[in-house]
Amino acid sequence: MMQLSRKQTRKLASIAISFACFIILILLNAFSVLPTQWYWQVPLFLICYFPVAFAVWKKAIVNLFHGQWLDENFLMALATVGAFVIGEYPEAVFVMLFYQVGELFESIAVGKSRKSIASLMEIRPDEARVLREGETVVVSPDEVAVDEVLLVYPGERVPLDGIVLQGESELDTRSLTGESLPRRVCPDGEVLSGCVNLRATLQIRVTRQYGESTVAKILELVEHSQTVKSRAEHLVTRFARWYTPSVVIGALVLAIIPSVITGDWQRWLHTALTFLVVSCPCALVISVPLSYFGGLGAASRHGVLIKGANRLEMLAKADTVVFDKTGTLTEGKFCVSHVCSAEEGSEESLLLLAASSEQQSNHPIALSLRDAVGAVALMRADKIEELSGKGVRAEFGDAVVLVGNASLMEDAGISVPPISESGTVVYVARDGVFLGSILISDRIRERAADTVRDLKACGVSKVGMLSGDRVEVASSVATALNLDFYRAELLPADKVAAFEGLLDGQKGSLIFVGDGVNDAPVLARADVGIAMGGIGSDAAIEAADVVLMEDDPARIAYAIRLARFTVRIAKQNITFAVVIKLIFLVLGILGWNNLWAASFADVGVAVLAILNALRTLYYRKEA
Repeated sequence: MMQLSRKQTRKLASIAISFACFIILILLNAFSVLPTQWYWQVPLFLICYFPVAFAVWKKAIVNLFHGQWLDENFLMALATVGAFVIGEYPEAVFVMLFYQVGELFESIAVGKSRKSIASLMEIRPDEARVLREGETVVVSPDEVAVDEVLLVYPGERVPLDGIVLQGESELDTRSLTGESLPRRVCPDGEVLSGCVNLRATLQIRVTRQYGESTVAKILELVEHSQTVKSRAEHLVTRFARWYTPSVVIGALVLAIIPSVITGDWQRWLHTALTFLVVSCPCALVISVPLSYFGGLGAASRHGVLIKGANRLEMLAKADTVVFDKTGTLTEGKFCVSHVCSAEEGSEESLLLLAASSEQQSNHPIALSLRDAVGAVALMRADKIEELSGKGVRAEFGDAVVLVGNASLMEDAGISVPPISESGTVVYVARDGVFLGSILISDRIRERAADTVRDLKACGVSKVGMLSGDRVEVASSVATALNLDFYRAELLPADKVAAFEGLLDGQKGSLIFVGDGVNDAPVLARADVGIAMGGIGSDAAIEAADVVLMEDDPARIAYAIRLARFTVRIAKQNITFAVVIKLIFLVLGILGWNNLWAASFADVGVAVLAILNALRTLYYRKEA
């Protein structure tokens, strides 16, 4: 059941009291129970009018003293007072009553939209349990230092980013990524603040202070996104500034000039009051910002943080999407993809020899070799020498093993066969004899191909890639994913130059997706920069306009669809409100309209526009 705030409850009570009195008074007049003289009717209708009009009059007077007198409250107060003056008492009460019903509905709708985004604020940790000198101390998260150990019980929210020291559990990451399935963690696994521990107690070593943690960055992004207006919102704000004074002047002209000419003051005063009521820009002023606010809320619930309505608007114009390769289209983790031994049936021993030779190195290639052998014990080396840029030289008893690139083999006078496959090739030789080769490559993300197809399906004309990797590797990835174009062997400055070239003649928005420090300049230069938030660097997230909290590029197509849907809803509301108001304004000038119909043209249109705007809040298509 929907829960109303105290302010909304008071407004609902005043509407109920006013409506009950109004119905009773209408019935009494219908059966001729009450006197019809104005000095009887006015006080009785004022009893119905006062409960719903008090708040409007209060706002109008406060705004008057603040120099903001030409707003919808002033227009409604002026119109209803005029209705009392010309003897249209029921219309005066009905207009104010209907207006307050619309205001209540607007308040509930906006509150629901704000609650959607504010629900993210629940990820803010209130306290942290820290192990200090053998005791558990409860402190504020911003008082916890890096390398201190946290204790997180089942059902509690992880207060700070860190590495699991002890315990195995599952984490609910929905508030961060929108992912419904729990994520399993074990010792040495990374955990992010804001997740909820589901099963077992965890001991976590803190890796970032609270101000630099994931939860702090998310809250900062969400708060910032609500302050940035779209182009349409700025247009509506500027429109309202000159529109309302023009309406008041127009109503005065409509009331005075025809009345002086025809002498029918009551008819033209009534027409002018109708003109005022119809002209209130409520539908535009409320529904357009609400559309964008709902779009931002829907995106954030699905792990896509968009830094403001203007970025959402630019995202809707997406025409070309350009990806970085490593860590974006690929996993950013090297792994052994193929082992080729010169001696039949000895792939496992070749891999073990290479991993043992690289056991002292922290290079990604060395790590991938050791991961490939798994739990198998490495051979003990008597001596290991790292040869910069080429590989390693290891001694196992009397045997000398070389593990490295083709240059290392060439220096040793060892002939190696050419490898046509893309990736990094590690050659292995022992005592001057070539033993075989190991191909190490960066795997393409599981959903990368689906992402490219989805982007083209949702109207993106070109999808490309900019990479610092070798041409052979970039070409292999581009072919596998069916990309429209790619550029390879680019330094950070080269990436910016290549991206600048793509901007020439670009019709829609040019989007760049990256995750590393070297991507930050291009992310900042793009019409819309999208950072992979889970593994993305701080610099990339800071420079980006959109952050994907889960490392899933497939969310980009969802974000573009949502942005286009949001902009379409905003345009529908603008068109609908303007057309309906113009029709009723013309009808009012021709005398074919009254305050009852004018109330619908104002509040009714606003309610319909708000209902339409709320569709963005519940957008879920292919999330």
